[in-house]
Amino acid sequence: MTVAMASAILPYLIALPVILPAAGAALCLLFSRHPKIGRVIAAITLLAVIVITTTMVFLTDLAGITTVQIGGWDAPVGITLVADRLSTLMLAVSSLVLTTVMWYAIGQGVRDGTTDQPIVVFLPAYLLLSMGVNMAFLSGDLFHLYVGFEVLLVASYVLLTIGASPARVRAGVSYVMVSMLSSLIFVIGLGLVYAAVGTMNMAQISVRMETVPEGTRTAIFAVLLVAFGIKAAVFPLYSWLPDSYPTAPALVTAVFAGLLTKVGVYSIIRVRSVVFTDGRLDTVLMWAALLTMLVGILGAMAQNDIKRLLSFTLVSHVGYMVMGVSLGSAAGLSGAIFYTVHHILVQTALFLVVGLIERQAGSSSLRRLGSLAYLSPVLAVLYLIPALNLGGIPPFSGFLGKIILLQAAAAHGGFFAWMLVIGAVVTSLLTLYTMTMVWQKAFWRDRKDAPDGQTAIAHGGLLTGSGKEISIEERKDVGTIPLGMVAPTAILVVASLSVTLLAGPISQVTGRSAESVQDVTNYRSAVLGPGYIAPGRTTDTTGLLSPDSKPDQRPDDRENRGDGDAAIPVKTDQPKHTVTETATTTETGAATTTVTQTEPAADRTDQPPVDKQPSPAGRNAAGTQEVESR
Repeated sequence: MTVAMASAILPYLIALPVILPAAGAALCLLFSRHPKIGRVIAAITLLAVIVITTTMVFLTDLAGITTVQIGGWDAPVGITLVADRLSTLMLAVSSLVLTTVMWYAIGQGVRDGTTDQPIVVFLPAYLLLSMGVNMAFLSGDLFHLYVGFEVLLVASYVLLTIGASPARVRAGVSYVMVSMLSSLIFVIGLGLVYAAVGTMNMAQISVRMETVPEGTRTAIFAVLLVAFGIKAAVFPLYSWLPDSYPTAPALVTAVFAGLLTKVGVYSIIRVRSVVFTDGRLDTVLMWAALLTMLVGILGAMAQNDIKRLLSFTLVSHVGYMVMGVSLGSAAGLSGAIFYTVHHILVQTALFLVVGLIERQAGSSSLRRLGSLAYLSPVLAVLYLIPALNLGGIPPFSGFLGKIILLQAAAAHGGFFAWMLVIGAVVTSLLTLYTMTMVWQKAFWRDRKDAPDGQTAIAHGGLLTGSGKEISIEERKDVGTIPLGMVAPTAILVVASLSVTLLAGPISQVTGRSAESVQDVTNYRSAVLGPGYIAPGRTTDTTGLLSPDSKPDQRPDDRENRGDGDAAIPVKTDQPKHTVTETATTTETGAATTTVTQTEPAADRTDQPPVDKQPSPAGRNAAGTQEVESR
């Protein structure tokens, strides 16, 4: 496929990952009285999104950054969806996770039944969660990113508290309060950004932010980092996660662990690489990464429940991603992206395995489990492979991702970078210890040797669970593991292994993604247009005016746009300057505009700068303009 063909196809695909889940959610509500039809609609929708996003990965690798302007409003006025190598890669991986977890849910529902289960609520909320995640990945402006966050958070409120057990409601209240706080901080950050630069478009923010004083710029970035840090569960803003995730159904926890924190990490990558490129807070990010890794894994070592243990390892390994961002180099960012892809697949697979353990053994508590390797060898293999991968055993992708990050930190040099190297190695070893501890207690030892091995949780439903403690003899036999639950879990395990087998090509893709994200000039050109002139940063007005447009009548003029930086009349004793505009026609038929400005000899420092941007409407048929100005 040629670059031209890729560039022609991409604009028709970019909006579909957002539109299709929204339409699917509406159809599921429409057929709420027919759960089987709803399951078919959800499955077809997510399968279509997988095909589309996978295609977008290959097309963007050929064509580069491609944008779609919603409603025909050009950037920076309208909403811009931006598809580049990073966003499409994240879309493809998240679509795979969402589809396999949906298959897992359908498989369990078919086997165990869905009577009295809130399927009518689950399917639309799940598709809206997919919509919000995809919207956040494709967003080209900060406010639209905020909207994507809110859509996925509202859906997550429903999914977290589904079943309405006391533990879930209690955890849901905590989760909602923390999410509202992070959203409030995000809104405050948006207000500060708009007050400083008068726009929400990230490409235009990156241009105008260069003229903002360093202290103001750093303060704005710090506010946004706090908002994104809460969503990504970065130290010290992580404590909500281990208390919230373990109470939800296993399939819901799997999606949350695989995707929600990664949207926060993605936002940090995007804002740090496109808007705040000076790296003034990189040292803060280094300390946050180091403490996130160490505190998270130390918390995991103290847990007796596999769900809570994995929740703490989730926090810990977010530190690796922040580590790559904090280095500020293409190599570090490439390692962060590679490790994000690896972690999404591995962490989701592990939580699905925990769901299988709960169904078969009646608990996820290490005090009750044992003999699983003997009772279910398939389950043992499904746990062992992603567990070793997460622990960083060679040659798995976890080891390769850590090696990329360690090499980038060593190349960066400096005290903080070497502290990150030491912390990353220690965290990896401790992760391997915790995974081995789970294997020894849950799979290797005899259940009779477990302290509470004679008790279990009564078999519950797909989403509501039971919570009733009974003796292991009283628990009814749930039978073999349903193929509909094993198959999607195995697919994610195989997908994580494929990252290992295809580490070379994937690392090349992540490397190109990192370089593309850090190429701010290319990003601005793709979003704002190749002829865009940085507003307030040039006095060259060539190409700004046409015979039919006045300086104060440009479609993108600040005063008309209302972005807070229009020229303000200033009282002065000096005579006003005059503008004389003459339109002529050359021998070739091209229209030529000459603008002559007459001003006092004194320097007019009392006038604020006027935004200089090209006006597409002002170009003549020959595409040439001549403007004489001061």
